[in-house]
Amino acid sequence: MKVTSAEIVISAVSKKQYPNELLPEIALAGRSNVGKSSFINKMINRKSLARTSSKPGKTQTLNFYKINERFHFVDVPGYGYAKVSKKEREAWGKMLEEYFIQRENLKAAVLVVDMRHEPTADDQRMYEFLSFYELPIIVIATKLDKIGKSKRAAHVKKIKQTLQLSNDDILVPFSSETGEGKEEAWRVLQQFL
Repeated sequence: MKVTSAEIVISAVSKKQYPNELLPEIALAGRSNVGKSSFINKMINRKSLARTSSKPGKTQTLNFYKINERFHFVDVPGYGYAKVSKKEREAWGKMLEEYFIQRENLKAAVLVVDMRHEPTADDQRMYEFLSFYELPIIVIATKLDKIGKSKRAAHVKKIKQTLQLSNDDILVPFSSETGEGKEEAWRVLQQFL
Protein backbone atom coordinates (compact mmCIF):
# COMPACT_ATOMS: atom_id res chain seq x y z
CA MET A 1 0.00 0.00 0.00
CA LYS A 2 1.27 3.45 -0.87
CA VAL A 3 0.77 5.74 2.10
CA THR A 4 0.04 9.30 1.02
CA SER A 5 -1.30 10.67 4.30
CA ALA A 6 -0.85 9.77 7.94
CA GLU A 7 -1.73 11.77 11.03
CA ILE A 8 -2.37 11.23 14.71
CA VAL A 9 -6.06 11.92 15.34
CA ILE A 10 -6.36 11.54 19.11
CA SER A 11 -4.84 9.94 22.18
CA ALA A 12 -7.83 8.46 23.98
CA VAL A 13 -8.36 6.90 27.41
CA SER A 14 -12.08 6.05 27.08
CA LYS A 15 -14.63 5.30 24.39
CA LYS A 16 -16.20 8.76 24.57
CA GLN A 17 -12.90 10.03 23.09
CA TYR A 18 -12.67 7.52 20.23
CA PRO A 19 -12.95 9.00 16.71
CA ASN A 20 -16.55 9.10 15.44
CA GLU A 21 -15.63 8.17 11.88
CA LEU A 22 -16.63 4.64 10.98
CA LEU A 23 -13.23 3.74 9.56
CA PRO A 24 -11.83 0.23 10.06
CA GLU A 25 -9.24 -0.05 12.84
CA ILE A 26 -6.23 -2.29 13.30
CA ALA A 27 -4.95 -2.38 16.89
CA LEU A 28 -1.29 -2.96 17.73
CA ALA A 29 -0.55 -4.74 20.99
CA GLY A 30 2.75 -5.86 22.45
CA ARG A 31 5.21 -5.57 25.29
CA SER A 32 6.62 -2.18 26.18
CA ASN A 33 9.58 -1.42 23.93
CA VAL A 34 8.91 -4.30 21.50
CA GLY A 35 8.78 -1.90 18.55
CA LYS A 36 5.09 -1.08 17.89
CA SER A 37 5.84 2.58 17.13
CA SER A 38 8.80 1.64 14.91
CA PHE A 39 6.52 -0.80 13.06
CA ILE A 40 3.93 1.96 12.44
CA ASN A 41 6.60 4.43 11.31
CA LYS A 42 8.16 1.93 8.88
CA MET A 43 4.77 0.92 7.47
CA ILE A 44 3.82 4.55 6.73
CA ASN A 45 7.31 5.70 5.67
CA ARG A 46 7.66 8.27 8.43
CA LYS A 47 10.53 8.60 10.83
CA SER A 48 8.62 9.75 13.89
CA LEU A 49 4.85 10.08 13.54
CA ALA A 50 4.47 7.37 16.18
CA ARG A 51 6.82 8.41 18.97
CA THR A 52 9.48 5.88 19.85
CA SER A 53 11.30 5.88 23.14
CA SER A 54 14.16 4.01 24.72
CA LYS A 55 12.16 4.26 27.95
CA PRO A 56 9.53 1.51 28.26
CA GLY A 57 5.97 2.38 29.25
CA LYS A 58 5.80 5.60 27.21
CA THR A 59 2.48 4.85 25.46
CA GLN A 60 -0.22 5.27 28.09
CA THR A 61 -3.21 6.01 25.87
CA LEU A 62 -4.91 4.54 22.81
CA ASN A 63 -3.24 6.47 19.98
CA PHE A 64 -5.34 6.63 16.81
CA TYR A 65 -3.39 7.22 13.58
CA LYS A 66 -5.45 7.90 10.45
CA ILE A 67 -3.84 6.41 7.34
CA ASN A 68 -4.79 7.53 3.81
CA GLU A 69 -8.15 8.78 5.16
CA ARG A 70 -9.08 5.07 4.95
CA PHE A 71 -8.38 3.38 8.28
CA HIS A 72 -6.79 3.79 11.72
CA PHE A 73 -3.80 2.11 13.28
CA VAL A 74 -4.47 2.10 17.03
CA ASP A 75 -1.35 1.85 19.18
CA VAL A 76 -2.30 0.54 22.62
CA PRO A 77 -0.20 0.79 25.82
CA GLY A 78 2.53 -1.83 26.05
CA TYR A 79 2.31 -4.46 28.75
CA GLY A 80 4.87 -6.12 31.00
CA TYR A 81 6.52 -2.92 32.19
CA ALA A 82 7.41 -3.25 35.87
CA LYS A 83 7.83 0.42 36.85
CA VAL A 84 4.13 1.19 36.46
CA SER A 85 2.01 1.16 39.61
CA LYS A 86 -0.53 -1.62 40.10
CA LYS A 87 -3.32 0.98 40.01
CA GLU A 88 -2.07 2.33 36.68
CA ARG A 89 -1.80 -1.20 35.24
CA GLU A 90 -5.40 -1.88 36.30
CA ALA A 91 -6.58 1.34 34.62
CA TRP A 92 -4.76 0.34 31.41
CA GLY A 93 -6.32 -3.12 31.64
CA LYS A 94 -9.83 -1.65 31.85
CA MET A 95 -9.12 0.75 29.00
CA LEU A 96 -7.82 -2.08 26.79
CA GLU A 97 -10.68 -4.41 27.65
CA GLU A 98 -13.22 -1.72 26.84
CA TYR A 99 -11.55 -1.08 23.49
CA PHE A 100 -10.92 -4.68 22.41
CA ILE A 101 -14.32 -5.99 23.55
CA GLN A 102 -16.64 -3.14 22.58
CA ARG A 103 -15.12 -1.38 19.57
CA GLU A 104 -17.10 -2.28 16.46
CA ASN A 105 -14.61 -0.60 14.09
CA LEU A 106 -11.86 -2.98 15.26
CA LYS A 107 -11.21 -5.41 12.39
CA ALA A 108 -7.98 -7.14 13.47
CA ALA A 109 -5.24 -7.10 16.08
CA VAL A 110 -1.54 -7.06 15.41
CA LEU A 111 0.43 -8.74 18.19
CA VAL A 112 4.01 -7.48 18.02
CA VAL A 113 6.64 -9.82 19.47
CA ASP A 114 10.45 -9.74 19.46
CA MET A 115 11.71 -12.40 17.06
CA ARG A 116 14.96 -12.79 19.02
CA HIS A 117 13.21 -14.14 22.11
CA GLU A 118 10.58 -16.69 22.96
CA PRO A 119 7.22 -14.95 23.54
CA THR A 120 6.77 -14.03 27.20
CA ALA A 121 3.94 -15.13 29.49
CA ASP A 122 2.42 -11.65 28.90
CA ASP A 123 2.60 -12.21 25.10
CA GLN A 124 0.86 -15.55 25.58
CA ARG A 125 -1.86 -13.99 27.75
CA MET A 126 -2.46 -11.25 25.17
CA TYR A 127 -2.71 -13.82 22.38
CA GLU A 128 -5.20 -15.85 24.46
CA PHE A 129 -7.21 -12.71 25.26
CA LEU A 130 -7.45 -11.71 21.57
CA SER A 131 -8.29 -15.30 20.58
CA PHE A 132 -11.00 -15.52 23.25
CA TYR A 133 -12.75 -12.50 21.73
CA GLU A 134 -12.33 -14.05 18.28
CA LEU A 135 -10.38 -11.16 16.82
CA PRO A 136 -8.32 -11.95 13.73
CA ILE A 137 -4.67 -11.91 14.87
CA ILE A 138 -1.59 -11.05 12.85
CA VAL A 139 1.65 -11.73 14.71
CA ILE A 140 4.44 -9.39 13.64
CA ALA A 141 7.84 -10.71 14.75
CA THR A 142 10.08 -7.63 14.84
CA LYS A 143 13.86 -7.27 14.84
CA LEU A 144 14.21 -9.77 11.98
CA ASP A 145 17.45 -8.06 10.94
CA LYS A 146 19.06 -9.17 14.23
CA ILE A 147 18.66 -12.90 13.35
CA GLY A 148 20.94 -14.68 10.90
CA LYS A 149 19.14 -16.02 7.81
CA SER A 150 19.94 -19.64 8.70
CA LYS A 151 18.31 -19.29 12.15
CA ARG A 152 15.10 -17.49 11.16
CA ALA A 153 12.96 -20.58 10.52
CA ALA A 154 13.79 -21.95 13.99
CA HIS A 155 12.79 -18.64 15.62
CA VAL A 156 9.50 -18.54 13.69
CA LYS A 157 8.76 -22.13 14.69
CA LYS A 158 9.45 -21.33 18.37
CA ILE A 159 7.08 -18.33 18.31
CA LYS A 160 4.32 -20.41 16.68
CA GLN A 161 4.75 -23.18 19.23
CA THR A 162 4.96 -20.92 22.28
CA LEU A 163 1.88 -18.90 21.33
CA GLN A 164 0.14 -22.05 20.06
CA LEU A 165 -0.92 -20.21 16.93
CA SER A 166 -3.93 -21.58 15.11
CA ASN A 167 -3.76 -22.28 11.39
CA ASP A 168 -5.87 -19.16 10.77
CA ASP A 169 -3.32 -16.89 12.46
CA ILE A 170 -0.65 -15.22 10.37
CA LEU A 171 2.95 -14.59 11.42
CA VAL A 172 5.05 -12.07 9.49
CA PRO A 173 8.77 -11.70 10.28
CA PHE A 174 9.54 -7.96 10.09
CA SER A 175 12.41 -5.49 10.35
CA SER A 176 11.82 -1.81 11.09
CA GLU A 177 15.48 -1.24 10.17
CA THR A 178 15.54 -2.81 6.70
CA GLY A 179 11.84 -2.87 5.81
CA GLU A 180 11.96 -6.62 5.24
CA GLY A 181 8.46 -8.03 5.71
CA LYS A 182 6.75 -4.68 5.02
CA GLU A 183 5.12 -5.71 1.73
CA GLU A 184 3.92 -8.98 3.26
CA ALA A 185 2.53 -7.09 6.29
CA TRP A 186 0.58 -4.71 4.02
CA ARG A 187 -0.69 -7.64 1.93
CA VAL A 188 -2.04 -9.30 5.09
CA LEU A 189 -3.46 -6.12 6.66
CA GLN A 190 -5.33 -5.08 3.52
CA GLN A 191 -7.57 -8.14 3.87
CA PHE A 192 -9.14 -6.42 6.91
CA LEU A 193 -9.58 -2.93 5.47
